[in-house]
Amino acid sequence: MKTIIIKFGGSSLADPGKIRRAAAMVLAGRRRGLAPVAVVSAPADSTDDLLKLASLTGGAGAPKRETDALMAAGEQFSAALMAMAINAEGGRAMSFTGAQAGIRTDSSFSAAEVLRVDPARVKKALAAGFIPVVAGFQGVSPEGDVTTLGRGGSDLTAVVLARALGRALCEFRTDVKGIYTANPSIVPEARKIGKISYDEVVAMAELGTEVRQLRAVKYAREHSIPLHLRSSFHDEPGTLVTASGGGPGAGCLSLKKEGEDAMVSVIGRKLGRAQLEKALSAAAGAGIDARPAGTSAGSLVLRARQADAEPLLKALHSAFFGPR
Repeated sequence: MKTIIIKFGGSSLADPGKIRRAAAMVLAGRRRGLAPVAVVSAPADSTDDLLKLASLTGGAGAPKRETDALMAAGEQFSAALMAMAINAEGGRAMSFTGAQAGIRTDSSFSAAEVLRVDPARVKKALAAGFIPVVAGFQGVSPEGDVTTLGRGGSDLTAVVLARALGRALCEFRTDVKGIYTANPSIVPEARKIGKISYDEVVAMAELGTEVRQLRAVKYAREHSIPLHLRSSFHDEPGTLVTASGGGPGAGCLSLKKEGEDAMVSVIGRKLGRAQLEKALSAAAGAGIDARPAGTSAGSLVLRARQADAEPLLKALHSAFFGPR
């Protein structure tokens, strides 16, 4: 059976009902003839709660080693509960900590680098017919200490496991349906993107839009691991991230606010003067004073007053992604 990594974000695991829904999605993968491996984040807000607890208990000078040991607990809660939910629904699941799953890191607490992955126990569980449920965001140092992989580190857990298990497809299940041409909360007519390239997702992250952990996307790009970003609450296709992505031209927009200014970026492939002139014309047509702040084949950045940020985003979306 083909292996698939299914990673669930914290909002997908916020309560028992959502955990059972996630378990049902994992089991649906098994019924489709796949061999699923679930990677789980801590339940929504629990990481922040643990950080607050650490601050109240240990103060600002809490040892990083102990902070990592505490932070890793949230994902371990999720892994055990997900395994219980899968078993309750008639499946056979086994939870793993990062160390048990073979995630070997350096000793840089709170932002550890993955050195290698030894997935022997995960492979053994798969061969025995179990669904492995791996606690994300964590690994183990050469000294045997628990380490964490930085904010969003469960994404990195998913992609390093995908590579270790033969470049398996990696699904990211969250509370959104995929990547959109712009932030839908600002631009309601924004459209979900079917395919996008690694480079475009990296550019989005660097230019202000948090889509996935940047380290994880760069790792997936380096090792050609296909990513599928989709919803935990709907089963429709999401956004597929590969080397080629979609076609040339504008793919999406990003917004980043800096002090009194804002940068609105057109992100895509083989962008040039024609796209820059189109962007400047759209800004002028909306009565917005915008000026170029960086151009490349992958992105065009316009700087404007922060007060004009959202109107500029809407004007550019209309220009580049208006009615077909």
